[in-house]
Amino acid sequence: MASKKKPKKMSRKKEMTIPGAGKGGYYVYLNKCLLPVTPGKIEMKINNSNKTIKLINDGEINILKTPGLTDIDFECEIPQQQYPYAVYKNKFQKASYFLNYFEKLKKNKKPFQFIVCRRFPNGKKLFYTNLKVSLEEYRITEDAGNGFDLKVKISLKQWRNYGTKQVKLKIKVNKPQPVVKEEPIRETVNSPEPVQNQTYTVQKGDCLWNIAKKFYNNGSLYTVIYEANKGVIGGNPNLIYPGQVLTIPPV
Repeated sequence: MASKKKPKKMSRKKEMTIPGAGKGGYYVYLNKCLLPVTPGKIEMKINNSNKTIKLINDGEINILKTPGLTDIDFECEIPQQQYPYAVYKNKFQKASYFLNYFEKLKKNKKPFQFIVCRRFPNGKKLFYTNLKVSLEEYRITEDAGNGFDLKVKISLKQWRNYGTKQVKLKIKVNKPQPVVKEEPIRETVNSPEPVQNQTYTVQKGDCLWNIAKKFYNNGSLYTVIYEANKGVIGGNPNLIYPGQVLTIPPV
C-alpha cells in the first residue's frame, strides 16, 4: 500500500495587531474607539504653506515651505441597534456611548490617534494611516428617514508636537554715580559769596511789594518773588495768604 503523506502545514502571515481588524476589513479608530460602521468616504486635505512672491520683472516665484497641517473630514453612522454589518470591539454599544466618547475627546484638550486600516479580502494590507489629531468639531444629524440611527460629521486636524524655549537674560545694572554738588564760583578771591535762597512765611497784612522791599530794598522787584513762587501763589500775585511759605531767590 502506498504510504500516506502528511499534509503540509500552511504558513500563516502575521496579522496586523489591531483589535477587530480582520481580513477584507476597513476599520477606523478615534483613539481607542472603533467606529461601528465604516465611513463611506474620508477626505484628507494636506494644506500648503508655500508662498508665491511676485517679482518686478521676472514674473512669480514660489518659496517652498514645510507642508501645513492635514484636515480630515468624514461622516459616520452611529446605530441605535445592532446590525449585521456593524462591528464592535467587545459588545454592542448604544449611540449614547459614542456621543459621550466624542464629547470627551473634544473637552479633553489633548491630541489622540486617528487610525485607518484597510485590507484586501486575502488579508494583504492595502494602506494604514496613523495620525495624531485633535477633534475640531462634530455635527449630529437626526433624520427620520434613518429611523433612530444617527449620523455624525467629524472634522479632525493634524497635531504636531511643539515646545517653547526659555531664554534667560542677564541685565547689567549700572550703579548710579554720586552727585557732586558744585560750589558757586566767585569772580575773585575777595568777592563775597553769593546769597543763597531764603524762605519767608507770609504774615497777616503782607503783600509781595512789601516783602520785596524788605529783602531787596526795592518793592518793584516783587516780580522776582512771584516768578519763583507761582506754584504757591497761583495766577494772581496780589493774592497771598498768611502761612504761605515763599522762596526768596537772590538777586
